[in-house]
Amino acid sequence: MPTYYEDIEVGDTEAHGSYEVTEDEIVEFAEQYDPQEFHTDPEAAEDTMFGGLAASGWHTAAVCMRLLVETMEKAGWASQGARGVDELRWIKPVRPGDELSIEYEVVEKREGDRPGVGEVDSRLTGYNQDDEPVITWIGLGMIEKRAAGE
Repeated sequence: MPTYYEDIEVGDTEAHGSYEVTEDEIVEFAEQYDPQEFHTDPEAAEDTMFGGLAASGWHTAAVCMRLLVETMEKAGWASQGARGVDELRWIKPVRPGDELSIEYEVVEKREGDRPGVGEVDSRLTGYNQDDEPVITWIGLGMIEKRAAGE
């Protein structure tokens, strides 16, 4: 049974994960989308402020987005996509071998102005294997409303 807008409450939380980030994946993603040496060259990365290879923040966001979609599918959310993301922060570098997980909390919901769709804003926090936050954002979700009579 789908989870509609009306079924979601501010304060609802859910945790999900895990996903191991590999060195090969970090380099491959960065070579294609964020080709800075601290993401693409382990040796050169040693001499940067990161002191070693670090995943692109966009890579970290993509991994956490995948985990969020899996969480929403597991919960049966009737997702209709998102209006955007607010307050994106990269808190701590993600390194080869890090195991990521996420937690989200519903922080606000509104009726919205789209017919049949409500707005649900959720704070996502991505964690590494040591339960240290590595990324946060507020997702501006759109969730289908229950049809009349359901």
